[in-house]
Amino acid sequence: MKRLESVVDLPFNKHVGIGTSMSADALLEIPAGNQFLNHVGTVHASAQLALAEATSGEFLLHTFSDEPGLLPLVRRMDAKFRKPAIGCIFGKINPATASSEHALEQLRTKGRTLLTILVDIYDEQGSHTLSSSFEWFIAKES
Repeated sequence: MKRLESVVDLPFNKHVGIGTSMSADALLEIPAGNQFLNHVGTVHASAQLALAEATSGEFLLHTFSDEPGLLPLVRRMDAKFRKPAIGCIFGKINPATASSEHALEQLRTKGRTLLTILVDIYDEQGSHTLSSSFEWFIAKES
């Protein structure tokens, strides 16, 4: 199986319009568009959650890029909506995300690990609209 270069290449992420961000401090984004709006005219909760999950996956992909044959799966997620999102939304890794060094050591010695990645979503006006955490189970494929 060919190594995935970016989560934006996954069929679901393509379908919902997730792309690489041009913003220097964001990994991914979803552009503004009517197809992403909810019943009150702001960005739908599901669009924000999809972007947050994809952003955590993109971070994971880059963090473990030197480790071949990994199977990462989301084990748990938690999210808090902070403000309504308007327009283009951006997925950013929260700097409080724990270092991956311990997880990498566990992966190399035990063949599996857990890593929690914190992701924040911001809209085009700079409003912090979502705080989330994703716990990933990562194992070496056998």
